[in-house]
Amino acid sequence: MSPNTALVIFSGGQDSTTCLFQAIADCGAGNVQTISFQYGQRHAVELQRAAWIAQDLGVPHTVLDLSAIGNITHNALMDSSAPIQQAGNTPNTFVDGRNALFLLYAAIHAKAQGIHRIYTGVCETDFSGYPDCRDVFIKSMNVTLNLAMDYPFDIRTPLMWLTKKQTWALADQLGAFDYIRAHTHTCYMGVAGGCHQCPACILRERGLREYLAERGG
Repeated sequence: MSPNTALVIFSGGQDSTTCLFQAIADCGAGNVQTISFQYGQRHAVELQRAAWIAQDLGVPHTVLDLSAIGNITHNALMDSSAPIQQAGNTPNTFVDGRNALFLLYAAIHAKAQGIHRIYTGVCETDFSGYPDCRDVFIKSMNVTLNLAMDYPFDIRTPLMWLTKKQTWALADQLGAFDYIRAHTHTCYMGVAGGCHQCPACILRERGLREYLAERGG
C-alpha cells in the first residue's frame, strides 16, 4: 500500500465530501477509500448519498453497522419523533461517543488496509457545539489509537479551523463547489434539498450565502 493512501470518514454531506475531494487532491483518486456508518440516524438518506458519490468518483466504499449504539443512548438524531432543540450548551442531536466510535472503527479498517492517514470533517470553528468535534479531542484520539494498535495513524481535519463560508471556499478551490452544492446531503430531517430549519441546514445555507456574497454570485 502506498504511503500516500487515505481513508475518509464519509457521510455524503458537505463537510465529509469536501474532505474527500481534499484527500483525492492530496493522494490521488486511486489511493483514497471511504467508510460510512449506519447508526440509526434519522437522516439515513445520507448513506444513499455517500454510496452514490463514492461510486460516481470511483472510490472504494465501506459501510459498517453501528446501530447497537441505539440500545444505550437516546438523542434526537436517532429518534425521528423527538423535536430537534438546543439542550443547554449542546443540541439534543448530539450522539454520545459517535465520533469516538467512528474513529475507532475507521482506524481498525485503515490498519487492515495498510492505511495510516484518516480524514474526518469535524470542525470547532463554525459548528453545533458537539464536544467530539473539538481539536483537543481529535488529537487525544489520535494518540489513543496509536497506542491501542501500536500503529502510526495520522488523523487529518482539513475543516477544523474553517467557518462554513470558508468550507465552501475550499470546495471551490478544489474544483468541487458545484458538485458539493448539488449532490451532498446535510439536513438532519432527511429532506432532499434541505428542510431549511434544522441546525445543519441553517449552518450550511448561511455559509453558502456568505460565500456567494463574497464571491459575487
